[in-house]
Amino acid sequence: MQDAALEEELERRVEALGYELVELERAGSKTRPILRVRIDHAGGSEKGAGVTVDDCSTVSRALEAWLDEAEGVPERYMLEVSSPGIERPLVRARDFQRYAGKEVAVRGKDVLAGRSRRLEGELLGLDERDGREYVRLRLNDGAEVDVARDEITRAHLVFRWEDR
Repeated sequence: MQDAALEEELERRVEALGYELVELERAGSKTRPILRVRIDHAGGSEKGAGVTVDDCSTVSRALEAWLDEAEGVPERYMLEVSSPGIERPLVRARDFQRYAGKEVAVRGKDVLAGRSRRLEGELLGLDERDGREYVRLRLNDGAEVDVARDEITRAHLVFRWEDR
């Protein structure tokens, strides 16, 4: 099974269980792949009801049963199901829309918005123009910048203990 098809089917199965696939990370080797699946409650955990160990166990059992029979998945694989954590990764367009107003950090392979490879600030949203998606940020110095989403290699919420 191709990587994209595997991710689509995992997402479909996770959603059928009432959760949301936040991220699929692949590690390990071709003969012993590790599939790291991060899940959240459908619609996100904004209300403070985070993902529990029981949630992870439910999803893990359901996915293992399917993965054990799925074509193209090696017999010896490892599946890790976890919550997205307090610094939730932002992966899909819906993430950049849902978490507008929150503090985020974005990283790029190259310099972003003529500033740095890592930017931090308030997420203002996601715009589409000229066939590309742009993440709008208000940086900590007050400047507002647009960063092409395809230039971002990693993005996540920022958690500050002092805000708690």
